[in-house]
Amino acid sequence: MKPERWLLPVVWLSLGIAMNASANPLQTDTRNPADPAAEEAAAEPSGADGAERTIVVTATAFNSLSGQTDEDPTTAAWGDDLTPGMKAIAVSRDLIPLGLEHRTTVSIEGLPGEYRVLDKMNQRWSKRIDIYMGDDRDAAIDFGRQQVRIRW
Repeated sequence: MKPERWLLPVVWLSLGIAMNASANPLQTDTRNPADPAAEEAAAEPSGADGAERTIVVTATAFNSLSGQTDEDPTTAAWGDDLTPGMKAIAVSRDLIPLGLEHRTTVSIEGLPGEYRVLDKMNQRWSKRIDIYMGDDRDAAIDFGRQQVRIRW
């Protein structure tokens, strides 16, 4: 038997899953079947060949907590150790061929400092980053889901 539709947000909140108030709570997949040429154009270098690149992506946040990942929450997909306080992000796998490879330095509009690409997301996500927030679950919940411009 399926739960009533109004019960889902209650269940999500009781599990500690954050929802952005402006987002559709039933939409969890941000894959965009947009024209691939338009996506490539959005990620073109902003200057001469090899210059800085920018793209707008969906950003969420994650922690080093066992309920949010696999059996070893402090080890990223490329094998890096994640420790609270470090500025790291995970990227969706479609961003890797655009130049967001392992250890790439990234600026996130609206956030101070520079972040390193140290993790990659499940292949179901596209045009998305996940910002590492150590073990501060409340900060990750407060961040929610946002559209941000990143530069690398």
